[in-house]
Parts: sequence; C-alpha cells; structure tokens
Amino acid sequence: MEVWSPARTNGTAVLVAGGGGYRSIALGTESWPAARWLNEQGITAFVLSYRLPGEGWTDGPLAPLQDAQRALRLIRARAGQFGVDGTRVGVLGFSAGGHLMGLSTTRSAFRSYEPIDEIDGLSARPAFAALIYPIITLRAPYDDTITRRMLIGDRPSSSNVTLWSVETHVEANCPPVFLVQAKDDPISDPANTLIMEQACERAEVPVELHQLAAGGHGFGMGRAGTPTAAWPGYFAKWLSAIDG
Repeated sequence: MEVWSPARTNGTAVLVAGGGGYRSIALGTESWPAARWLNEQGITAFVLSYRLPGEGWTDGPLAPLQDAQRALRLIRARAGQFGVDGTRVGVLGFSAGGHLMGLSTTRSAFRSYEPIDEIDGLSARPAFAALIYPIITLRAPYDDTITRRMLIGDRPSSSNVTLWSVETHVEANCPPVFLVQAKDDPISDPANTLIMEQACERAEVPVELHQLAAGGHGFGMGRAGTPTAAWPGYFAKWLSAIDG
C-alpha cells in the first residue's frame, strides 16, 4: 500500500484500487492519477497493489479482498500517524478495482482471513464508496468479462456467481455509494451501474449514479474534451455533501 499525503489534509482518507481484470493493476492510468487528484482535494490517498487471483495464492480469488480489508484496518489503526479521521475512510475503485471495492463495501463484515493481530479487530467497513465503470454483476447476460473468468472460471456454479456478484450483498447498513459509467462502455456493460443503483435503492442505501453520454472504458480521472472530464467535479460535490 502506497501512501499519498496532501500538502494539507482535510481528514478524509481514500483507499484506491485500479482495474485490470484481476490480471494486472492499472496504477499509471487509474490509481496514481486518482491519488494526485485526491491530494489536490486535501484527501490522503492509499494506493492498493492487491494480490491477483492468478498468481497462485493459497486463497485464490479471496486474496484481493483480504488485501482490501486488511488495508482498511491498517489505515484506521494508523489514522493518527497519517493525520486522518478513522471514521472517514472511503474507497475508490475502477473497473475490476471497482468490483473489489464494491465487495469491500457490501461484504465488510465477512471475515475473508483469520485475524493475525489486534488490528484485525477493527472495522473493515468503508465510510463511502466510489465505483467508476465497475464490474458489479457476474450474472448472465453480463458475465462475459475477464473479471468473471479470473475469479470464478469459465463454468462457475450458480452459487459462486451469486457469491461474487456485488449487488447480491447490498444491505441497509452499506455506506453511501457513488457510481460513474459511460453509456458506450464496451467492457463493463452499462447495466452494471444500473444494477448497483437499483440494489442500493431497494436497500435504502444512499446512491448517486452519473451516466456519461460517451467515454468508453478506462478513462480514469477523465479525458479532456469529453464527457468523462466532468465526473471528478461531481465526485467532489458528492463528497462535500456526505461529509457535511
């Protein structure tokens, strides 16, 4: 986990997870630009280099979630050291990183690993979640993604499909959720954010969805001259509203 500290902190911290289909992590195009932008807002960013399911870890597809939960606990444990408020630790994820941060948000009470020290007694629940062109569901007909194949294989059981789909775990105690996706996304079907929005609404979880007219997939913090350039502004406004 890489720490990016702003010149002057406002007390908020964000754990950042880039995408890459759980085969790689888009640090240069997603995580690091996000960390720079967060610093400009006075937010301390923690860039997560999570383990990948195909690397041969004992716990396979659980490894990324284990890393995310441990990271959230570590940030809280060392909040004073980083000058942040332990109650204001959120998550920001892109694409497959959005899936990971989505699971971290909706399955925060799930014990993905055995406790190793007193830090693991702390909560892994984020204060808020921003999911940018995320993979949400692994259900048909939206299951033709690298994320699904890397996590649960080519012929998953229906129980595994349900278990690893973010929307199936949304409950009333989930934190506020911010969603962004372009309507012409060719990788993550735009239905993903609609599915997440609907799941949040059913559970009465505060949710805000921004569907961009165009922009495709993988636009990170936005591309100048396109509709994607607007979303960081929407995010900043949303953060101010939930913080205040």
